Amino acid sequence: MKDVRMRGFQERVDVAAVERLIDERVRSLPIERIALSTAAGRMLAEDVVAPCAVPGFDRAAMDGYALRGNETFGADAYAPLEFAVVGAALPARPFLGTVSNGQAVRIMTGAPMPSGADAVVQAEFAEEITGGAQVRITEPAPPGRHVGKRGEDVETGTTVLPAGHRLRPQDLGVLASVGAGNVAVVRQPSVAILVTGDELLPCGARPEGFKIVDSNSVMLAALAERDGSHPARTQMVPDSYEAVKWALQQAAEDVVLVSGGSSVGQEDHAPRVLAELGELCIHGVALRPASPTGLGFLGVRPVFLLPGNPVSCLCAYDLFAGRAILRLGGRATALPYPTTAQPLTRKIASM
Repeated sequence: MKDVRMRGFQERVDVAAVERLIDERVRSLPIERIALSTAAGRMLAEDVVAPCAVPGFDRAAMDGYALRGNETFGADAYAPLEFAVVGAALPARPFLGTVSNGQAVRIMTGAPMPSGADAVVQAEFAEEITGGAQVRITEPAPPGRHVGKRGEDVETGTTVLPAGHRLRPQDLGVLASVGAGNVAVVRQPSVAILVTGDELLPCGARPEGFKIVDSNSVMLAALAERDGSHPARTQMVPDSYEAVKWALQQAAEDVVLVSGGSSVGQEDHAPRVLAELGELCIHGVALRPASPTGLGFLGVRPVFLLPGNPVSCLCAYDLFAGRAILRLGGRATALPYPTTAQPLTRKIASM
């Protein structure tokens, strides 16, 4: 590698070339099966096909009376119709007989529709008389009214959700309804954040003397979790070759983010250490802010050298490190910000 310390970058790599390298070298992590109750926000790794219909039977969609709908035509408040109440149907407790002409079954929402009945008159338009032996209805219910048909939500064999779908809370409800107790998802990436700098105090401290508080670690940890990683492990690392080397050697995570120590100062050891322990593929990007960004690999694990300046660090993360974390987790790599094109009002010179 070219040692750029106290010499500066003689050339820089285009942003598009960095993105291409990430896309070529970074692939989705293996599949794991997890409990549905813990799957919110995860990426499906396999299609989920319904093994059964939902609902699995015709059921009442309202509380009321199940009967033959064509017998209710003409019913109104001035000319109510009367039916004999021959039983009741409750959720999971069906009426076991058959509804014949002139008969009705008291039914609750979610209860199986009785044989012979094809409509439900809402309780609001019915009144039991003669001690509950009969019901008087004042509104017609055509066949199919207030009846949830078997399979109207999900048919057997339907692809409920495709591979590559990010599971939302409502998706978990759908999967539960077809009996999915666990699901195949892409494993979440693990992330190490190594924050270098003798001038840094840990997050939560107050600035004092010539020292400043580390702000990059909390920002990077939140960004990585936003992009689907496990909670990141953060480590403060002194500005020495030996300390940086030891920290990189100990990092076993899927992605390593090094904050600071990536530029051309005499204490910027991270590029040299990464080149010795693995590969330093890129150091210096045609980008402002974040031009000192570096990218390399320890085996197949990407290591990102992010500038210590917080704004530069953010830019480098979103454009490069975030892209890798998203790819490892099987997610789309589009930036999570709205974009718009607007004309400039004045010329801006390149710096």
